[in-house]
Amino acid sequence: MLSTTRLVAIVPVRDLDRARNFYEQTLGLSPGSTPEPEGVLFSEDGHTGLQLLLRPDAPVSELTQASFEVPDVGAAVRELEGRGVRFEDYDLPGLRTVDHIATTEGMRAAWFTDSEGNVLCLHERTG
Repeated sequence: MLSTTRLVAIVPVRDLDRARNFYEQTLGLSPGSTPEPEGVLFSEDGHTGLQLLLRPDAPVSELTQASFEVPDVGAAVRELEGRGVRFEDYDLPGLRTVDHIATTEGMRAAWFTDSEGNVLCLHERTG
């Protein structure tokens, strides 16, 4: 039923101007042309979207809020590092990063936080 519908991930932010600047200037996303109440909607392909929703009292989650699928996670990490993004490193049972990238069966991934402390991910399918 939902396979042909549009998906929009909603990310709570405490400071909309600061978050919008991060998503536009640092990540390179373009806001949609339709104004959103209490937020900003980014939609690059018309099928998926990411909405920043102003919630000054929203708690910050340690879990990944959204993941961007990229063709080359290493290149994307280097590009975003050049824009000032700091990537997380993990050394946990079942998840270890090398040069900020974790390699699992069929996927490579790297995590960082946005200006509001939300965890975001870059991932590349490898198989």
